[in-house]
Amino acid sequence: MLYPPNLEEKLGFDKIRAILLEKCESNLGAQYVSKIKYAIDRNSIDKWLEQTHEFTRIIQSGELFPNANYIDVSSHLKKVQMENSFLSEEEFFDLLLVFKTADQCLGFFSQKRDDYPELVQLTHPLLWNDALLWSIDRKFDERGKLKDNASALLAEIRKGIFTEQQRLRKVLDGILRRAQKDGFTPDDVSITIREGRMVIPVLAEYKRRVRGFVHGESATGQTVYLEPSEVLEINNEVRELEYAEKREVTRILTALTDEVRLELENLSGIMRFLGVIDFIRAKARFGIEIGGIKPVWNENKGFKWKKARHPSLYLSFKKLGKTVVPLNISLDAEKRILVISGPNAGGKSVCLKTVGLLQYMFQCGLLVSVDETSRFTIYNDLFIDIGDEQSIENDLSTYSSHLVNMKNLLGHVNKASLFLIDEFGTGTEPQFGGAIAEAILDELRSSKGMGVITTHYGNLKEYADKQHGLVNGAMKYDLKNLQPIYQLEIGKPGSSFALEIARKIGLSNQTIEYAKSKVGVKQVSVDQLLGQLESQQYEVEKAEKRVKVKEKELDELTNQYAELKSHLENQEKKILNTAKREAKVLLDSANKEVERVIREIKEAQADKEKVKQARESLEVAKKKTKITSQEKEVVQTETGAIEVGSYVRIKGQETSGKVVSIKGKDVELSIGALSSMVKLNRLEKITRKETREKTNVMLGKAGVSINEKMANFTQKLDIRGYRAEEVIPKLEQYMDEAILLGFNELHILHGKGNGVLRQIVRTHLSSYKEIAQMKDEHVDRGGAGITVVTMR
Repeated sequence: MLYPPNLEEKLGFDKIRAILLEKCESNLGAQYVSKIKYAIDRNSIDKWLEQTHEFTRIIQSGELFPNANYIDVSSHLKKVQMENSFLSEEEFFDLLLVFKTADQCLGFFSQKRDDYPELVQLTHPLLWNDALLWSIDRKFDERGKLKDNASALLAEIRKGIFTEQQRLRKVLDGILRRAQKDGFTPDDVSITIREGRMVIPVLAEYKRRVRGFVHGESATGQTVYLEPSEVLEINNEVRELEYAEKREVTRILTALTDEVRLELENLSGIMRFLGVIDFIRAKARFGIEIGGIKPVWNENKGFKWKKARHPSLYLSFKKLGKTVVPLNISLDAEKRILVISGPNAGGKSVCLKTVGLLQYMFQCGLLVSVDETSRFTIYNDLFIDIGDEQSIENDLSTYSSHLVNMKNLLGHVNKASLFLIDEFGTGTEPQFGGAIAEAILDELRSSKGMGVITTHYGNLKEYADKQHGLVNGAMKYDLKNLQPIYQLEIGKPGSSFALEIARKIGLSNQTIEYAKSKVGVKQVSVDQLLGQLESQQYEVEKAEKRVKVKEKELDELTNQYAELKSHLENQEKKILNTAKREAKVLLDSANKEVERVIREIKEAQADKEKVKQARESLEVAKKKTKITSQEKEVVQTETGAIEVGSYVRIKGQETSGKVVSIKGKDVELSIGALSSMVKLNRLEKITRKETREKTNVMLGKAGVSINEKMANFTQKLDIRGYRAEEVIPKLEQYMDEAILLGFNELHILHGKGNGVLRQIVRTHLSSYKEIAQMKDEHVDRGGAGITVVTMR
């Protein structure tokens, strides 16, 4: 049972029907939209949902499915039923287009039997006559006209018409040229047709100068359309052939109509099939638009919905670029009735209508806008009491109409019923309205029915808190900013925030204090306590969300730094192992050279010249070993504070220099002919005092001078595609060179992605005192994908 009779309008399902009508290709599908009904049979609902779900897959897959020529030819088929009737060329062409669409649909499903089993089931009762389609198709051209070869006689007649018309035009052309030469015709005229006969335009004053028959005149009367007597017989011949053509066309169309008449029953089935397909596709298009899904069945009575959205509200907000706050709500055997309270305009009524509309859509076989984990059940009865039902005709007040609804509800409600009541008990004196509402609620609880109720009455909140089978719910409210959050919280009652809203609107403190005194200290305290608890809970939830976001970011950074640390340790091991291998090779080579020289000295004995040469060879080997050893030497650090005049190097690098001045945590460092500002904590004191020579040796060893560095340096560093552990070493090297060479502005290309590289870059660069500012590049030149670094 559905109550009241205008339940669809109350829930807003009439708007859903209107949307579905717009998404149908023709009246074929629209007829089925008007037949949508609330069902209680699980098999029917499941079949409708699966059909729609399968069609959403067709649409989303991009597969080619016929989308045009779903033409309603029902009137044509009714015409065919009458004996001795025939369809016109235009009507046959409509029929042909429909046949081709049906043929394409059947061909599609014959190839996709395993992919769309429910939709394929729709094709099984159909009987399709390919011969009829071929018989009609071969007689019509692409413009919907009978072809010349539709019959041998028609071809002969049309050939005769063409021949006679050519002869007629030839004779008329000669007559027209003579008349133009004599000045009997207006300028720039040509042969035309009047009353189905070819004529020539002649000036009215010369109409008697040309023999023939007048078939009309121009609007001004200055020109007449004259059929010369010389072409009268030819025109008559053309007219007779045209009559013959019309008779042959009628004969052909009548024969084709007789063929169609034999297939009327099958063609009616084809029309129904196309209408159902058009209807299901409209439901699928709507389902995709609202993000609808085919939900899971709940084997027990009750439902559990996650992220439920009101479809009409969702579409309206979507056009405005806004989002709907999703609803999480459930009813079960233990919590059959949900009593929702909260401030006005807080979303209680929208919550109620969302429950009613989604349940109604589900039992009509429409996809519903909820999360895939949601579960639905079937209710045999759906009762609602929403809005003002004041009736002038029946002399009923608003409250009386509500009581009539409650009477009907109590007379039919049972464990298979779902009821939705908005603003329960309002419309009369609050003391008595609340008492009657509590009594009705008690009967509803005893009926084992399920429902959702919204109210402001404190006694109903208290009743729901104490009685088994009922549960309180509250629409959340931001007490700090005095604005609704539109989120439902189940398990506790909500405050109406009447005093707070009154204060926000601007009522005087005197008025508010007077209202408090009339309500009573206890009631005000309870309401304020509810409000404070709700506000505190809201703040706690916001804080929890922030903490979760930070924890996620921290976990990501921790993982990235762990990867980076592991990478650096592996790199260090590789470098040390390489150095050891090179040193061993060098040492072995030097030992071999020494042994060779000693052997030569022994063999030469007293030959002083050979001894001298061997000693020189040994000295060369020793120098080579010493130089290479110096290159491999690890610089030893020195203890003690770094002062002006100390020799230092940048940690982790070979760049070294002399301290010129110290300003707080910044050090001015002299590196060769250049000077640079470096953070004190990035320097270490070294024992070697040949810093300048070491710097020059290193630059020379690399084959790059300061001038070459300046020439080759680019102000744009591209690290897109690098792993997190590769970024910092590359970034440090780049920044050291930039600081050394004195560039003022740098561009770091890290891309947008998920923002990880951007965060690593900016976190690391924030430790550089030499940097004055970091910002995103202009949106036209890369935006957040590029960090622009301005140096001090």
